[in-house]
Amino acid sequence: MVLAIDFGTSNTVLCRWNAATQAAEVLTLEAVAQRGAGPAVVPSLLYVEDAQQERVLIGQPVRDRGLDQSAERCFKNFKRGIGTSIQGFMPDVDGRILSFEQVGDWFLTQVMEQLQQQEADGLHGDGLDEVVLTVPVDSFETYRSWLGTLCQRWDINRVRMLDEPTAAALGYGLTSNETVLVIDFGGGTLDLAIVQLRGGRAQALGHILKWGQKAMGTSAQRVSTAKVLAKAGENLGGADIDQWVAQDLCDRHHLPLSPLTLRLAEQLKIQLSTALSASESYFDDETFESYELTLTRDQFEAILHHQGFFERLESRVNQVLQEGRRQGLELADIDAVLLVGGTTQIPAIQTWVKQRFEGNRVCSDRPFSAVAAGALQLQQVQLTDFLYHGYGVRFWDRRHNRHGWHRIIPQGQPYPMAEPIELVLGASSEKQPSIELIIGELGRDQGSTEVYFEGNRLVTRQAKTGNAMAQPLNEKAPSIASLTPPGMPGEDRVRLSFIVDQDRLLRVTVEDLLTAEVLAKNQAVVELS
Repeated sequence: MVLAIDFGTSNTVLCRWNAATQAAEVLTLEAVAQRGAGPAVVPSLLYVEDAQQERVLIGQPVRDRGLDQSAERCFKNFKRGIGTSIQGFMPDVDGRILSFEQVGDWFLTQVMEQLQQQEADGLHGDGLDEVVLTVPVDSFETYRSWLGTLCQRWDINRVRMLDEPTAAALGYGLTSNETVLVIDFGGGTLDLAIVQLRGGRAQALGHILKWGQKAMGTSAQRVSTAKVLAKAGENLGGADIDQWVAQDLCDRHHLPLSPLTLRLAEQLKIQLSTALSASESYFDDETFESYELTLTRDQFEAILHHQGFFERLESRVNQVLQEGRRQGLELADIDAVLLVGGTTQIPAIQTWVKQRFEGNRVCSDRPFSAVAAGALQLQQVQLTDFLYHGYGVRFWDRRHNRHGWHRIIPQGQPYPMAEPIELVLGASSEKQPSIELIIGELGRDQGSTEVYFEGNRLVTRQAKTGNAMAQPLNEKAPSIASLTPPGMPGEDRVRLSFIVDQDRLLRVTVEDLLTAEVLAKNQAVVELS
C-alpha cells in the first residue's frame, strides 16, 4: 500500500493509492479528524497529558475538549519550529523540556497509530510499502532529515519526499501538456512552483477541470513527466494572519494576547471567507466580563495591507516568474494558476490572484487534498527537478577570524548532474591525518524566520540578516578520507569531484595528488534538498 502524508502547519491530510480505481483517495481518521463539511483533515494540534509517560492527544479531540486554550500543554503551529534555530525558551512540561522535533514526532507517530487501528481501511493487513511525504519548498535539510529519521521507526519499505507545490500540480487532475503555476498557501508557509506537465498514454482522468472555454476531456492523456521550472517560498501563512488579527482585537478591546484570543481570531478569519462581517464572544473568567469581538472584511483586509502582506506575496510571485523567464517561459505560457492551502480561501487573496492573472485561469477547488493526492502520482510520473538551495564547503577565514563557506553547488542546480564539480584542497596543519569536509546548506539572501517562545506562546518573526543563512549538514561525520603519508601545509594534496545523483545525494570522489591513489569513489556525503 502506498500512502501520502501532507503534514501541515494547521492541518494534516492523508491519502492512499487505490489500486482498483487507479486513483488517490483521502483517508478519514475517524478518531482525530475534523468533522463536518469539507475534507477529513486532521488538525495539527497536540496536547500533552503526561510528558514523562509520553501520553498525548492529537487532532479534533483537542479542540472539542477546549484543550487548545492551554498555553502550557497545547502545541499548534509546531511544524514551523522543526529544524530551525530556536530562540528564547521551550516550555517545561512535567519536568521535561520539550522540543518542536519531539512534539512533531509525537504527532506523526499518533497519526500512524490511528491509521493502523482502522482495520477497515485495508492498511492493517497489507502493511505499508511506501510513504511519500511532502515538504515546503524553503525547508532546510535538517527538516527533511528529521522526517526521514522518524520514518525509519515505521515498518515501511520506502520513503520519498516531494515539494508541496510540485505535488499539488500533479494532484489537481490536470491533463498533460499544461504549464501551471501553483500557489500553495497554508498555515505556515507560502510555496510557489511553475511545473510543466507532459503526457504519455491516453487514459481517462478521474477529475475534470474546466475554466474559461477550455475543457479537459475524459480521453485526455495522463501526465507522465513533470518538470519543475521554477520555485520559491518563505515562512508566511495563516498562523501569521491569526497573530495579526488577534493583536488588533487585543489592542482595540484592551485584552491580553492568549491562546483564546488567537483561536477567536482564527474563527473570525474563517467566517470572513463567506461573510462580510463576523463576530465571536469573549468571556474573561477572571473579571467575569464578556465582549463581543467583531471584524468586517474591510477591517480584515486593512490589517493585511498594514502588515505588508500583499507586498510579500507580490515579491514571491515575481521571484518565481523571473526564474521562469530564465527558462524561456513567459506569463502567457502559464495555462492555469492553482490555489492550494487554507489561506488561499481568503477572498482578498483570491481577488488579488485573479487581478494579477487572468481570472479564468485560476482554479481553487482542491485547497486541502491536492498536495497529498498529487504526492501519490510520484510513482507513475517521471519528475525532473532542481535544487532550491546552494551548498558549500566550510573553511576558516583567517582575515575575519571566523568560518566562511565556499560554494560548490549553486542554487538551481538540475539533478542528476551530468558533469562533476571539482575542488582542490591542501592540508591546513602539519602531519594532517585525514581530510574533513563540512558541507553546509546555504539559504537564500532574503532574511530568515526566527521561531521562539515568548510568554509560553509560539512566536515567529522575520529577521533581515543581510547574509545568506548556512546550516552544516554533516558535522558529526566530517571525515571523508585518510592521508598516507600525512598532509603538510603549502601543497595541493587532494582533488575532490562532486556530483548530485537522481536521489539528491551529494557524492564525492577523492584523489590523492601525492600518491595518485583514489581514496574514495562516488561516496555519498549528504542528502540535499
